[in-house]
Amino acid sequence: MSWRKLNRWIHRELGFLFFGMTIIYGISGIALNHSVARHWNPGLITKATSIQYPGTLQKADVDRATIEKILELTGEKENYKQYYFPNEDHLMIYLKGGHITVDLPTGSMQLTKIRNRPVFQELNYLHYNKPKKLWTWFSDLYALGLVLIAISGLFLIKGRKGITGRGGILTIIGILIPLALLIVYLWL
Repeated sequence: MSWRKLNRWIHRELGFLFFGMTIIYGISGIALNHSVARHWNPGLITKATSIQYPGTLQKADVDRATIEKILELTGEKENYKQYYFPNEDHLMIYLKGGHITVDLPTGSMQLTKIRNRPVFQELNYLHYNKPKKLWTWFSDLYALGLVLIAISGLFLIKGRKGITGRGGILTIIGILIPLALLIVYLWL
């Protein structure tokens, strides 16, 4: 088998083998990039609803009956876990799948429901290497596979469209862009 045939075989077989991993890391990577920029949690769906308590409250007035009334007003009686006061003017009620924040002086309440975002939550679980153990080894193998796919890809095409022509120019540009951005972000 010639060097060129071996190179093509390596590129093709690793590309097929790591197709699923590339999709996992690609989708979750985009989601994670935008979660920081847009205050969006790719693993969770959060829905907030405003509700008004009839009247105002003071910390000293809050007892079990008050909590029950708030839970009844929000329709969250069956989801109650516990409550506490983060400060003198606010009450936080923890629920299964969310929480209620009460502004005591105004009686303004915000019910926040939280649930897992389908697919993204699972992809992020893998992307952050939460499983550890065998997943770490497979991820390392994938990273090595990406290096081999990248290197073998450089030599797939011969001539002016390959690494000695247009492909070489694109390769240099692809190396210079991250280096330039690194310089801008770290030193300018």
